[in-house]
Amino acid sequence: MQGLSLSITVDLEDWYHIPSVCGSPFSVYDGVDDFFSRWRHRYDYLSEPTARVLDLLDEFGVTATFFIVADLLNHYPDLVERVVERGHEIACHGLDHSCKIHPGTREPLISCSEFEERTLLAKEMLEGVSGEEVIGYRAPNVLVAGWMLDSLEEIGFKYDSSVCVNSLYNKTDSNLQGVFSHPYHPKGSLLEPGEGRSFVEFPWSYLDVFGFKIPSSGGPMLRFLGSSIIAMGLQQSMSRGHTVFYFHPLDISLEHFPKVGRGRPFYWAVKGKVVEKRIGTILRKFQHVRKITLKEAYLESKGQLVIDG
Repeated sequence: MQGLSLSITVDLEDWYHIPSVCGSPFSVYDGVDDFFSRWRHRYDYLSEPTARVLDLLDEFGVTATFFIVADLLNHYPDLVERVVERGHEIACHGLDHSCKIHPGTREPLISCSEFEERTLLAKEMLEGVSGEEVIGYRAPNVLVAGWMLDSLEEIGFKYDSSVCVNSLYNKTDSNLQGVFSHPYHPKGSLLEPGEGRSFVEFPWSYLDVFGFKIPSSGGPMLRFLGSSIIAMGLQQSMSRGHTVFYFHPLDISLEHFPKVGRGRPFYWAVKGKVVEKRIGTILRKFQHVRKITLKEAYLESKGQLVIDG
């Protein structure tokens, strides 16, 4: 790739998908099916902020990559269709956003065969709506392992964007030795860079301050750290190679979510208009940087990736 380039990505999920509510070893509900069998109140806090996100992207002329939890198709009529109609790339964020590895031990919570079966179903569901092949994946809660990439490649995915190198936390089963913020080809069954493989990992950006790496790709860090640090990290990461910015429509929701969930009492303490303004600040600051979807980045980068940092 020539010059600076950036992918704007959106994780499309609702409030009950977070691990304190559904789909983790410590959640209130075993999963989304359990949630919907027992929940008797309003659940849709996603449609309204998603409509505003689509308008915001239109305002800045951005075509984004939407990582979508496939079971939204069962509960949100026409929501994903609206994303498709606006011309954005559709990618997969799992079938129901459940954790695939344990948040603490990083041991598998699901077998390879079950992971492949459920993820292939999600892929096919999303392809049925988009009318195009879905080639990208982002792990729910970005808990990702090398064996998962092998399975993704086996069932037809071309890239993943889940790895976040930083000095605060590691949500993978790897030490990420040799991983930076630019795209790379992972070794088989591992997350470290290798050669001889077409599958691509698009890791997240970070801000390196005297060797301390601050996660700066967006999401919760955009809510907690503000736009200045995120912008500095994106700028620095783009100097290394193509990089990724992401957020959730829930980040700009103006409503209070149901008080359900174990732990993370301050997870949504900052959101709404203040975060919407921060997203606008980022998009405005990088308005003249070339923006491409991750599918376009994958197609451009075939055979051109830099492995060494």
